[in-house]
Amino acid sequence: MRASERLLKYAAVNTTSFREGEGTPTGKGQFDLAYLLEKEMKEMGLEGVFVDEHAYVYGFLPATPGYEACRSIGFISHLDTVNDCGGTDAHPQVVECYDGSPIPLGTSGRVLDPEVFPHLKECIGKTILTTDGTSVLGADDKAGISEIMTMCETLIREKIPHGRICISFTPDEEIGHGASLLDLEKFGADLAYTVDGSVPGEVVYETFYAAAARLTVRGFSVHPGSAKGRMINAMKVIMEANAMLPQEEVPEKTEGREGFYHLTGARGNVTEASADYILRDHDAVKIEEKKQKMQEIARLLNEKYGEGTATCHVHDQYRNMAEVIEKYPEVLEAARKASETCGLTPVSEPVRGGTDGAQLSFRGLPCPNLGTGGYAYHGYYEHAVAEEMDLCTQVLVEVVREFSRMKDKDEEKVQEESSKKIA
Repeated sequence: MRASERLLKYAAVNTTSFREGEGTPTGKGQFDLAYLLEKEMKEMGLEGVFVDEHAYVYGFLPATPGYEACRSIGFISHLDTVNDCGGTDAHPQVVECYDGSPIPLGTSGRVLDPEVFPHLKECIGKTILTTDGTSVLGADDKAGISEIMTMCETLIREKIPHGRICISFTPDEEIGHGASLLDLEKFGADLAYTVDGSVPGEVVYETFYAAAARLTVRGFSVHPGSAKGRMINAMKVIMEANAMLPQEEVPEKTEGREGFYHLTGARGNVTEASADYILRDHDAVKIEEKKQKMQEIARLLNEKYGEGTATCHVHDQYRNMAEVIEKYPEVLEAARKASETCGLTPVSEPVRGGTDGAQLSFRGLPCPNLGTGGYAYHGYYEHAVAEEMDLCTQVLVEVVREFSRMKDKDEEKVQEESSKKIA
């Protein structure tokens, strides 16, 4: 089965996660996909397959005889999809032999336009998977799941020699919880890859430093007829606070390694209001400056309106995984060689976001991110290219081959470590 066929199957399962949800997973539909994958993995021949109480899926391919000394390599994708644009109550449509023209998204009135998404101009003659314009597609990250599953099927069918392969599908990545409860001891990988990127050949290892901030304002409400000199309108103070931030440092005006403040939501009334922000930067010093800026705004509001008017709570979400990954050049080199074998030019641009790999890398599992052939994530215009998904699957197979070729070096390392223990 092609990865794109699997994507269509998995997209039919609503796996939306919810930022305000309780427990893990926050969206119970994630269990539905987890159990579906568990069944498929067992039927495929993976061993030790199980779903834990939080919807984490685990499965393993034991090392081919003679390759036991090879390092254990992990592949990870996430089950959940964003709670944007109607979540993932998805009704995908398939456009075969794409002719380069704008694609109507069902009867929604929305159009996937190559002038807006220039990558489509390179996809003439290919098969495009889109939404019907009423939800996200769910390629983020069901494309990654589909490719990992197809990789496993290929390794088994073609009897490709390999070391131990560790597979996991995680819940709630979109709300920042994806890697937090992954049992690394049970997973057992020495090195791993998240398959959660975009362009084929993507080998991403530099992410943002990320923090979240909530600014809360307590106002003073009196009758508007007698409010002069007394009323403090909490909602207006929130608006004032937002205006105190650098107006050019927002997602819609930044690119590359430029950081930003992103207002993700605001709520309230005259008496009390709050605003949520995510803070992002590729530079460790600059992210600290952004965190301090939020606290400084709260301090200035308190000076103006009275102590206790504003409070700001800031917490770190993840760090730039380049700090860790750069210490393990082999995990990058294997992915780059695999991409080149597949005729692709490896791409290692800094990602303007984060993945499970950021948390996992700092938990001790070096974990760069690979492309999936999916595009325009988190919106109605999300789409995937079937032929690119095939390429990304082949990259995963070639990554496994690359580590299998290191067998002799790994055996020497095992022997060396054994000799040290004996001595």
